[in-house]
Amino acid sequence: MQEKTITALCDALTRQQLPFVQGEPLAAHTTFRIGGPAVFWCAPQDAEQLRETLRLCRENGVRVYLLGNGSNTLFDDAGFDGAVVDMRRLSQMESSDAGTDVVRITAGAGQTLGRLCSKAQTLGLTGLEFACGIPGTVGGAVYMNAGAYGGEMKDVLESVTFLDDTLELRVLPAKDLAMGYRTSVFEQHPDWCILSATVVLHRGNGAEVLARMKELLGKRREKQPLEWPSAGSTFKRPAGAFAGKLIEDCGLCGFTVGGAQISEKHCGFVINRGGATCADVVELTEQVSRIVKEKTGFVLEREIRVVK
Repeated sequence: MQEKTITALCDALTRQQLPFVQGEPLAAHTTFRIGGPAVFWCAPQDAEQLRETLRLCRENGVRVYLLGNGSNTLFDDAGFDGAVVDMRRLSQMESSDAGTDVVRITAGAGQTLGRLCSKAQTLGLTGLEFACGIPGTVGGAVYMNAGAYGGEMKDVLESVTFLDDTLELRVLPAKDLAMGYRTSVFEQHPDWCILSATVVLHRGNGAEVLARMKELLGKRREKQPLEWPSAGSTFKRPAGAFAGKLIEDCGLCGFTVGGAQISEKHCGFVINRGGATCADVVELTEQVSRIVKEKTGFVLEREIRVVK
């Protein structure tokens, strides 16, 4: 990025009293613990500050990456030549109880799925148990239609409020979001910015909901390498197979490139064993994909987002 562009955006953000810093290490903000510095790290406190931050970035020709919990993101070792926008302050959450079996919860894009699940459990609501333990935010979960244990966001999502490419506020019902396996309409519209999502849940037994959530959390701890930095499931599930099983059957359990390794506990995870770089992870996933295709015919596609 040219120095005059950096100076212009610095001046504009400062004039508008919008929170930002320069040179923020991105490794500190992702679950992989990998990534160089961002030229700009912007931390809007509300939707209006977010809109103004995005407007100024666009006016100055600075590209933007929206970041939640950093649980599905792998930043380049050189960092990000633009503005990374921290969405975590957009974390409002409110429920709407119409006195029926149905209760709606609207959560900001930066709210964690963990807290949303906790809210549902406290209210004795069922439907979100599958999401318990997914280490992401509401915005990221909608963007990729996050799912686990037989459930997906599309199963409970009613509508999403977002800023479109003109920064106008819009609301779309779930049926118009083209939600499929680890995808949604927001992938096709990278200039759209999710602000909040409304889920529809049903009254249940709070103790049973809690028991199910504890059961699923226990399965995660037992089967997944949660003790190591990672970005969760590294590959999408190919039709007719499971990525982890294919990798294991190809003898790649523990396969290592630099500081990146196929987890010996769950072959569907690439972990950072210490000092792993973005280049290590990319090289490892490409080698694994090539070997799996050669030996089985299945094509593995990365689920994690590599941002350069």
